[in-house]
Amino acid sequence: MSVSVRGRLTRAVARSLTVGAALVICACAKADRSANAGENGAQVVSDGRVEIGAPAPQFATVSLDGDSVSLAKNRGKVVLMNIWATWCHPCRTELPELVAVHARYHDQGLETIGVSVDTDGTDDAIRTFVADFKMTFPIWRDPDERTTALFRTVGVPATYLIDKTGILRWRKIGPIAPGDTSLTNAIERALGS
Repeated sequence: MSVSVRGRLTRAVARSLTVGAALVICACAKADRSANAGENGAQVVSDGRVEIGAPAPQFATVSLDGDSVSLAKNRGKVVLMNIWATWCHPCRTELPELVAVHARYHDQGLETIGVSVDTDGTDDAIRTFVADFKMTFPIWRDPDERTTALFRTVGVPATYLIDKTGILRWRKIGPIAPGDTSLTNAIERALGS
């Protein structure tokens, strides 16, 4: 076989491999977009996070007290869901603000929920943490970190505001700063204040 024929065959094989790889990538991207549709048909944006204005993914688990709890059971309430862990320093930093927001808006109808992603077997440490930080809102357990997968976020803390109809209205990845007006404005709009 001549060098030019071999070169043409090598280029043809390379093109075939490139086309094949492109087809695999397209197929994976399409499958990934389908996989990113959250429960209840929630849409997710291209970076993988659940989109503001779409239905929040549904999440069910058990509370720190062992009760069955879910976002669906909170339909009709404005929910501020904060995902955290006892080992997370930024979570500790934002807790005074979350406690203050809960105290300010709870009587107006805001249901604040803390979702601990601490591992199984750490319930006593979580209870101590809750007491130390004077967390007076319900604590849900999520040792498998299903909320972070459902809500398409990486790491903690992460906070989501869900309106009475189950629509995601606000989110913050990272700690909430004291006096965050974007959060208080979103809460007041969701509560109808």
